[in-house]
Amino acid sequence: MTSKRYYHIGFGQEDLGFQPPQMALLSGDPERACLIAQTHLQDVHLLSENRGLHSYVGYLPNGRRVLSATSGIGAPSLSIVVNELVQVGIRQMIRIGTCGAIQPHVPVGSIVISSAALCRQGAANDIAPVEYPATADPFLTVALVKAARELQIEHYLGITASVDTFYEGQERTDSANPYLMRSHRGITEEYQHLNILNYEMECGTLFKMAGVYKFAAAAVCGVVAQRTLTENIILTQKDIAVNNAIATAVHAAANVESD
Repeated sequence: MTSKRYYHIGFGQEDLGFQPPQMALLSGDPERACLIAQTHLQDVHLLSENRGLHSYVGYLPNGRRVLSATSGIGAPSLSIVVNELVQVGIRQMIRIGTCGAIQPHVPVGSIVISSAALCRQGAANDIAPVEYPATADPFLTVALVKAARELQIEHYLGITASVDTFYEGQERTDSANPYLMRSHRGITEEYQHLNILNYEMECGTLFKMAGVYKFAAAAVCGVVAQRTLTENIILTQKDIAVNNAIATAVHAAANVESD
């Protein structure tokens, strides 16, 4: 490892101090990364706000040092951040995101823990072949499930559909483009029959990167939309869903063994 500061994340290994963290909690939203740092970490230090990719380092209550880092929206942004985080020494990553449920039994406000992803993402294809499995680390995933049970948070474990676009790729027609390509029409129903739980935009690429780069990755997403009822995000339940996902990830990070 070098001591240089990396171009996108804005910090390097030397900025992580004597006890560099090996775990990163990844949020697409910089405000969520800040919320995690200010609410759940102790002795917090801002590492960088470069390009809106806010990163913080601090301690969990059990004394484990972790990063709360912003990955940005979508797989291309995440792929850059993850690559540079691996270069500064991160070996475990938990994505904390939001998602839309496509199964009727998965309610808004609950969380989905992804065991694997159907990965329909161009960024992932630059890292590994389409056929390469996008699977979560089993130990981190079990830690997330255990955390949700201990916190009595309603949770669902299963396969996620990771796609590149929020509107067309998730079969939304209430947008600037109501005319979907034939390949996207009916795709939600098809995924329902494949027992896929939810749509989101990052974890498939994260999981493939983990396999290729040799780090452990998992994902937990708060459910903010119920796509069998509406295309819209339910804003009144968003904070509940996000806080449930954060609490689960932080609890898991505090109790899982480091690599």
